[in-house]
Amino acid sequence: MANGGPVEHGYPHLETVRAAVTALYRRLSYDTVQAFSASVAPADVAFCDTDDLHLGAQRVAREIVRHFRLPDARLIVGFREMTHAANVELAAGPEYFVELNDRFRTHRRDIGAALAHEVTHVYLHRLDLAFPTTAENEILTDTVATYLGAGWLLLDAYREDGVSSQKLGYLTPEEFGYVLAKRSLFFGEDPSVWFTSAQAYTAYAKGLDRARQDGRQPPLTAAGWAGRRRYAHDRRHVSGVPPTAPYAFTPDPAGRLRVSFACPTCHQRIRVPVRGRVRARCALCRTVLECDT
Repeated sequence: MANGGPVEHGYPHLETVRAAVTALYRRLSYDTVQAFSASVAPADVAFCDTDDLHLGAQRVAREIVRHFRLPDARLIVGFREMTHAANVELAAGPEYFVELNDRFRTHRRDIGAALAHEVTHVYLHRLDLAFPTTAENEILTDTVATYLGAGWLLLDAYREDGVSSQKLGYLTPEEFGYVLAKRSLFFGEDPSVWFTSAQAYTAYAKGLDRARQDGRQPPLTAAGWAGRRRYAHDRRHVSGVPPTAPYAFTPDPAGRLRVSFACPTCHQRIRVPVRGRVRARCALCRTVLECDT
């Protein structure tokens, strides 16, 4: 939890974020992801200063547990002095003990954001979905929370001005915006109307621009003139394609050239023949892609 200190910006964790989206689709399936088409509603997790602290925190926790379809999970929420925003004990269940930073006693509107991250930890624990390191697991947690409709609360908790700052979670504001935009493009949902933080809205707009760029990379037909020209050059000089290119050329067993690239929705690699106009369908997220190979 950044509290008054510097807030990191940009996309330093982008590759891990994309790997997390792919891992989510592989673990849940397209149909299960579709079941999360509606985000956590602002009214369901609203928390005002007149609400009882402990009863209100338990109410918000139940709403987020309900959103993640964990009917037998019971969260016991407490408060104590700590460095991090929150912590959860990932035991066998069905009860999970969540500790929130004492700061939330007076910053109650952000309790939903902290609980969204911790409930997602429980959800991933039950799915047995994890990355190798603690840092990667925290990025996975933020990504899954956001993609499945609870993480917009984490982005909305980001506030920064000339004298103070606050950010929850391990993604940068722009990375939260990127994942939220991925969700928005997939489900046709506009989360920007829920933001109470002007900085969150700005971060979402930047993330949306970055997310749209994923759908404009060659060999997709939506690629711009410069990208198409670069792709045509690389197609003629396959051995010289730089490793940073968003595509790679390989021959199939018969010696015919094929191109592979990341699905702009779930980032699974897709491989199609190099033969002009091709329509491909991602087997993981079922996105139909128009390509010019």
